[in-house]
Amino acid sequence: MSVQHPEMAAHGTADPARLLEELKRICVEQLGAVPSGLYRPIEEQLHDSLRVGGDAAHRKDLMTVLALRQRGSGYVMRYRELIGRSFDDFCGRASPGKPAAPLGLVRENELDFHLAGQRLAESISRRYQRPLEMLGLRFDSLAACLGKPRGGNPVGANLLADAFVQTFGDAEISPTLQPLLFRQYEQELAKVLGELYGRLNTQLAANGFHADPRREQPAAAPVPTVPRQPAAAPATDPLERILSQVEPRQPAQSLLSPTGAFPATPEPAPASSGTGGPANPDVFRVAASARVQHQQLRDMLRLWREGMLGEQTVPSGLAPERRLDGRRPLRVEELVSVASLLQGDGTRNFEAALAGKCGLHEAIREELREGARRLGLDPDQTCLDPQQEDAVDMTGLLFESLINSHALLQEARRMFTRLVMSYVKVALTDENLFVRPDHPARKLLDTLAQGCEGNDGASPQERELLQRSRAVVERIVSEFNEDLAIFEVAANELQDLLQQQQRRAEVVERRAAETVHGRERLVDARTRAASALAGHLEGRVLTPTVAHFLERHWQHHLVQVLLRDGEESERHQRVLDLASELVAVDELAARGGGSDIADRVLALHDGLVECLSSSGLDEQVAGEWMAGLARTLAFPDVPREAPQLPKAPPRDQDDSPLLRIVGGTDQLDYDPAVAERMRALRPGDWMRLSDDRGVEGSVKVAWISPLTSRLLLVNRRGVRQLVASPEQLAALVRSGHLFAEADELPFDEAMRLVRQKLGRAAARAA
Repeated sequence: MSVQHPEMAAHGTADPARLLEELKRICVEQLGAVPSGLYRPIEEQLHDSLRVGGDAAHRKDLMTVLALRQRGSGYVMRYRELIGRSFDDFCGRASPGKPAAPLGLVRENELDFHLAGQRLAESISRRYQRPLEMLGLRFDSLAACLGKPRGGNPVGANLLADAFVQTFGDAEISPTLQPLLFRQYEQELAKVLGELYGRLNTQLAANGFHADPRREQPAAAPVPTVPRQPAAAPATDPLERILSQVEPRQPAQSLLSPTGAFPATPEPAPASSGTGGPANPDVFRVAASARVQHQQLRDMLRLWREGMLGEQTVPSGLAPERRLDGRRPLRVEELVSVASLLQGDGTRNFEAALAGKCGLHEAIREELREGARRLGLDPDQTCLDPQQEDAVDMTGLLFESLINSHALLQEARRMFTRLVMSYVKVALTDENLFVRPDHPARKLLDTLAQGCEGNDGASPQERELLQRSRAVVERIVSEFNEDLAIFEVAANELQDLLQQQQRRAEVVERRAAETVHGRERLVDARTRAASALAGHLEGRVLTPTVAHFLERHWQHHLVQVLLRDGEESERHQRVLDLASELVAVDELAARGGGSDIADRVLALHDGLVECLSSSGLDEQVAGEWMAGLARTLAFPDVPREAPQLPKAPPRDQDDSPLLRIVGGTDQLDYDPAVAERMRALRPGDWMRLSDDRGVEGSVKVAWISPLTSRLLLVNRRGVRQLVASPEQLAALVRSGHLFAEADELPFDEAMRLVRQKLGRAAARAA
């Protein structure tokens, strides 16, 4: 007869041990293939480095990666075993084959490897902070149900980093290969962790293991206080002076719990991190800093709103209602009910607002007024309180910025306007939307924007992504009540398709870079060949036969040798010597050199035939040409003339109309300081580019030419948008077509633009 733990029934599950085994199976299956995906991308990167002039270290690293690939099955088995062992340790079972680590000195490379593992764990913790916190609390609840001490999260950030370090700890990995290996591991984890953590949280929640910390702690933990900032020097900028006078205040707590209920008391901070250890004070400091910044943003928002009222730029019927006396502020529950009523309505007013009729925040207010009237809440007797006004204005400004700065086409713009009222509800009940980077509603907006930006449905994959995005939006509109979990589930649904798109974009990026690099190498080879030919012809008087051979066949052959063998090769030197000798023989023939001419021409036979063959002439034609050359050189009085020096080939130009706009004159108009900033950009840096039609979108530096230092800019689909020099980019900045400051994630970029807009308004008000 089995005895059930008293907490099992409370959690509504019959067999927690079986649940833990199922979670273990899921994690081992999804994480087990991660080590297999490390090698190919690193190999391609090292091959690219070697093609553009890598050194011996790159070649050694490539051999190391090939050796790791050969032993890949062993590393996979070891990694899977370590993941499974973490679950065994969680439930207190003995782990076979886990010897105690002997004491001794640690080598420097091993220490570096462990330090890199710690940095990796910190990166994973930051990226998945919210799901890790929830998962840690649920695993603590499961451990209590099993009657075991709380052992932490068996797939937490520290354990994933430790598993990687232990898997490859005995491999001889150089300091130059180590960061590539860790970076690729983090990228491979990113392909599975979001979905995995969501699946684990969902399965634990479905079995009754909740992440509400109040169920785990008898008393609420104290909310960390925000330290007062030390006094700074007087600010000279008006905006900085305003912010320096803002008293950091503790922001209001979320009005809804994670389950959607209105809590009577604020939620306490989680007692443990997602990895099962004590709470990381750095996490609290980052969160506190974000809240202070958000409070400063709200202060600027109110200054902006007061400025609009002072200038009477807002129609009196749409002005914030708190200016009118004798009205009752709406309760949050009432306003949420109004927003829920409007959530599934059409978006005609929002689309008109985005087209320039009025501000989106004004259209939202008008919709809320009409919705309140339909629910029997007389707008003449009710109003919004300041926090509700902040939520409405912030949501309107956010969507305006997001839609106008990310090249969202008509279909995508319609999707985003469908979401406006749902996000008004989120902003009204949970200000973490603007504070926490891992907020599920924020994650969904990022995923949608990344998938829809510039997506015109030209390919079947892009059409599928648009269709899935539409389905996700409709699901949010029809099903979102107050439970934020629907946003995370919706984002996870799109994540797989988005990752497939990103992998295709990487391939397109690589092909675009190879195409541009090939064109530049060809232009460079032609320029070098023309320069070498000019050096052999300048000041010479030659027969037409020799001059024609050098201009047509020899120059073409030299270009081919430069492309295939390089300037430092022995073959390149032989081709240069051939031209020098042929010119010398021609000059000797002009002086009547006699039998020496025939001997020297015969000595050049192989080189001359090779040049002619590279131009497509067969051996018979080459022999006939040699006979003609011999006849020409046999007579000293053959007419000779100074050949025309070759012109430099046209340099490789990008066909973008934008470059014709800024480069239409010989003198570019740019700021040298901005050009230096452009020169300091690196692959992966993001900017915003406005094309010749005025459509603004995100672009990324995908590649920098080692020959010309030009930068290749691509959109989120990897399609080439621009190839330009740092000076040309600086000229685009001056003309207003390029904005050099941008964030990779659309939500962060939109909020940055909102802060800029509010900052300018606050500076004018000062």
